[in-house]
Amino acid sequence: MKLIIPMAGRGTRVRPHSHTVPKPLLPVAGTMIIERIVETFNRTLDRKIDEIVYILGPDFGEDIKQPLREMSKRHDAKAIFEVQAEALGTAHAVSCANEHLDGEVIIAFADTIFDSEKPFDLGEADSVIWLKKVEDPSRFGVAVYEGDTITGFVEKPEEFISDLAIIGVYYFKSGNALKEKINEVIEKDMKGPGGEYFLTAALDMMIKEGKVFKTATVDEWLDCGTLPAWLETTGIITEKEFDDIDVYKYPDSKIIPPVFIGEGVEIKNSTIGPKVSIEANTVIKNSKLDNCIIRNNATLENVETSGSTIGAHTLLKNVKGKVDVGDHSVLNIE
Repeated sequence: MKLIIPMAGRGTRVRPHSHTVPKPLLPVAGTMIIERIVETFNRTLDRKIDEIVYILGPDFGEDIKQPLREMSKRHDAKAIFEVQAEALGTAHAVSCANEHLDGEVIIAFADTIFDSEKPFDLGEADSVIWLKKVEDPSRFGVAVYEGDTITGFVEKPEEFISDLAIIGVYYFKSGNALKEKINEVIEKDMKGPGGEYFLTAALDMMIKEGKVFKTATVDEWLDCGTLPAWLETTGIITEKEFDDIDVYKYPDSKIIPPVFIGEGVEIKNSTIGPKVSIEANTVIKNSKLDNCIIRNNATLENVETSGSTIGAHTLLKNVKGKVDVGDHSVLNIE
């Protein structure tokens, strides 16, 4: 089975961090967003993912491809790369993997983290769409359904039609059947809101032809699409996955759970937590941090902050207050 992950977007809402790293490669408590998605599939599906097709932006180079190759190898899958030269919508993004749309296919848009305690039953349906109940359906594409069978889709409905939002994860028994309809949407220039080609247009056509679409629900659906959402999701996952910290490694510091502390982190004379994620090889001295993301190889001295996101290989000194600082930055308040 193939997993297709469109990730060509620029991630503008998580800048400055997406200037150097595509959003799906950003970490949540030490693990990339995209890897958490793959891990969930491996744990909850009854069949194996053999190939992962990454749809990248035209300027994504080896610095992006290599960690994706390594991640794919960790999960015994072959990495394949395709390019979306222009952002023209979800259907267009998937069409960039046309030559790989055959056999069983899963499509996952890597903006969110989802989880389920129970395995997903793909059964004999032509398609399975992952859904989650939401309070404001007007912000999402939603599924119209009868029982566990989907009868149609509506993009960002102005009036209430359904409160089951499409979380951006789809299974198709026949990738070729999907490809045929996606190509028809594009060839007939069937653009939706914002002048984009929506995947839901192709799905509606499949349903009208009698294809059987079933629902799958998730226990947890966490957004990572903005800086506040990334920070909040990291806090939730940190709390969920927290294990005891060896406080004796940091004898002159106070660690307030839950926290994630990566390998090779040095902490001296500081108070850390709660809900702080610190990636590998970071150094923190004489600081007080809570509800923060600190990426790898950063150095913080005399920093007091809450709600901040600090990039990799960054130096912060004498900083007080909330900041969002990208990779390879220097911020020193004299």
